[in-house]
Amino acid sequence: MKRALILCNGRPPNRSLFREYRAKADLFIAADGGGNIARDFDAHPDLIIGDLDSFIPYEDESFETLKKSDQESNDLEKALSYLRNRKTTHVDILAATGQRIDQTLKNISVLKQFNPQFEQLFMIDDYGVLQLIPKSFSTDLPKGTTVSLFPLSGKADGIITEGLKYPLEDEIMENGVRDGSSNKVVENPIKISYKNGDLLMFISHKKFEDSL
Repeated sequence: MKRALILCNGRPPNRSLFREYRAKADLFIAADGGGNIARDFDAHPDLIIGDLDSFIPYEDESFETLKKSDQESNDLEKALSYLRNRKTTHVDILAATGQRIDQTLKNISVLKQFNPQFEQLFMIDDYGVLQLIPKSFSTDLPKGTTVSLFPLSGKADGIITEGLKYPLEDEIMENGVRDGSSNKVVENPIKISYKNGDLLMFISHKKFEDSL
């Protein structure tokens, strides 16, 4: 299983976005209450995993479930641990944001925790794609695409960017001081490098999928 989709219990994505990522996935997992969202989409997860305090099964349904009662990890962590042990390389995560802010922040922290264990780990909503980028990163994106950078670990330094409207040259981003929100692609490829810290990149959905 190389590519998996995890559907969490946050704000549901639009149906077309869900269908798009479901079609790419070799394995479809619902993280607890994500199983309720899957039902609304008339989709059948290969597995529903979590502490199962949110998923509401119907009597006439037949889902494979895996209950993990450990309260030291949330349902997204449980799903990612399951996929890591099955040597999945690419994971797309839907519905991990958009409801309770504390749960959204927790899921972004989980993104950092598990990022080294997969070749690609994306968190996706109706607006765009969030990923933790490596120290040296390059990609092609349609001109005009919105790109935002945020220091996940509090501070990231030595940041250099190319191909963006507002370039950076060996600069620092720090929470509460400076971030890099709402930049624009002006030429390709865009290149981003940094020396220390952890850097999140958000890319607007508009035409983004064409570059994957």
